[in-house]
Amino acid sequence: MKIPNINCKIEMTCPINLSEHPEKVKQSISNIFPFSDITNENFSIKAQSNELRSLEKIYESITTTQSQKSYTRNLENNLEDDRTWFFLNKQAAFVEQIAICDQAEESPLGPIKVTLTSSNIDGIIDWLAFAK
Repeated sequence: MKIPNINCKIEMTCPINLSEHPEKVKQSISNIFPFSDITNENFSIKAQSNELRSLEKIYESITTTQSQKSYTRNLENNLEDDRTWFFLNKQAAFVEQIAICDQAEESPLGPIKVTLTSSNIDGIIDWLAFAK
């Protein structure tokens, strides 16, 4: 996998439900985004990274599950200016599995929202969409 040299801000946010332990929600994010700074803010977990290598597991999942169409559709449909986003299933992330969600409701305890911001957002979408 060749990671392009593109500046990007990657933000992950995820609600913490009353029935959930905050450390388990935090673990869900760190399982998928190991190179991120994670904080607990009241009833949500927030994480951030400025390194595209934080998307390595997403990239690998795209290549092994051939889910380029789902990611491309979500990234392009949610594109606004220099920013786009997609949802991941929180429970799947806890067991180190990556499952993209088209709708927030597909993750019963709430999804992980991944937001990508870059002056070259098209380059990042192309890198992920054409993962090989």
